[in-house]
Amino acid sequence: MAPKKKEKNKNSNVKKNEADVIKEVKKSRSNFVMEENVRRKFEAYRRVTKTKSFNESSAYGINSDVLGQIFAHWQFKYKYNQRQRFLNQFDHYKTNIQGLDIHFMRVVPRNVKNVQVLPLLLLHGWPSSVRDFYDIIPLLTKVRPGYNFVFEIIAPSLPGFAYSQATTKPGLTMYQMAIILRNLMERIGHKQFYVHGGDIGHIIGSHIATIFPKQVLGFHTTTPINLSKLAHLTLVVGSVWPTLVANELADKIYPLSDKLQYYIEESGFLHLQSTKPDTLGIALQDSPLGLAAYIIEKYLLYTNPANKDAFDGGFTSFNGTDLMDNVLMYWSTGSITTALRLYKESALNYNIEETLARIPTEVPTWGLRTKYDLAHQPDFILRWKYPNLLGTTNLDIGGHYIIFEKPEEVAQDLFKAVSRFLEKSY
Repeated sequence: MAPKKKEKNKNSNVKKNEADVIKEVKKSRSNFVMEENVRRKFEAYRRVTKTKSFNESSAYGINSDVLGQIFAHWQFKYKYNQRQRFLNQFDHYKTNIQGLDIHFMRVVPRNVKNVQVLPLLLLHGWPSSVRDFYDIIPLLTKVRPGYNFVFEIIAPSLPGFAYSQATTKPGLTMYQMAIILRNLMERIGHKQFYVHGGDIGHIIGSHIATIFPKQVLGFHTTTPINLSKLAHLTLVVGSVWPTLVANELADKIYPLSDKLQYYIEESGFLHLQSTKPDTLGIALQDSPLGLAAYIIEKYLLYTNPANKDAFDGGFTSFNGTDLMDNVLMYWSTGSITTALRLYKESALNYNIEETLARIPTEVPTWGLRTKYDLAHQPDFILRWKYPNLLGTTNLDIGGHYIIFEKPEEVAQDLFKAVSRFLEKSY
């Protein structure tokens, strides 16, 4: 059944929260509290003797000068009321799925004629949120020359992330989230639909395609990797003869020792979040600046590893306000701890997750690789998991959060991929 819309669907059982969750956390009183909190912390930050970084790089973590830029932008350039209006430009809903109140945005194309409207489930990762999709949604819901379809967008907050309720019991892992989000699509009224995911959203989307292959019409991913043990072992064996295994991707995968060193340096958060998420979450929730440093660092370094040595950490290559929107979605909802717990739950349920990673899915699949993503795999390894892989796109730009960084490129690839999915279905 469809979410309640202003102009129709008045009998829908999916209730639109009259003070929807985004409006609710950005009311004027909350704005004042947040602005005062940030102002006081900024004044303290300027007065006290800061721990200065050793040099201009971010080799030890986010650079103190970059941190100053972030907080200065937040203090002087971030306009809470303007951002409230921006974040509420799309319709937001909540509905209870399996005991949890799940938040989602639903954007239906307007004034489109003689084209198909295809339902597309967009799945974010960590430390992302639905904020990642704001720039791509208008591109996906408008008719594009050369294509006879547009998308209806359903973009949920993952359970425990931002505006979606967290479980009060242990055990909610990625494959269970996949079931919840498939049930969300059925609640909205879509028995069949397309899925896009990146980062954690890739894993959850892949699980939906694996568990419910008859319902997923196509799977598009910006993190095209096979997470099975065999896939990883093959890359290790391939280090003996890289071009035989990886071909045009050889320089992105090998030498394996260099890639492994980079991964070890930049994945320390995985171990911490997979073992003690609550301890970390308490510290991050207590300080908006600390939370901003932790989250924004991932965007800067995973966009381009060279940002580690840049004097500004790559911060000026982004719109600082966009980055702050995402941080505030976590801080204002107090959800960073519950979001971090997903890593612990996935580690505890590794055997189930890895088993699902080994099961092939018949769903038509398309992958978009970026130049600076954390991991790359050749198509033949992807086809062990996705035998119906219809194609991949290799971009010579971008990093791990490509949908946030380059929405036009991802939108174009989504249209291309779904066009192929439709051809395959005829």
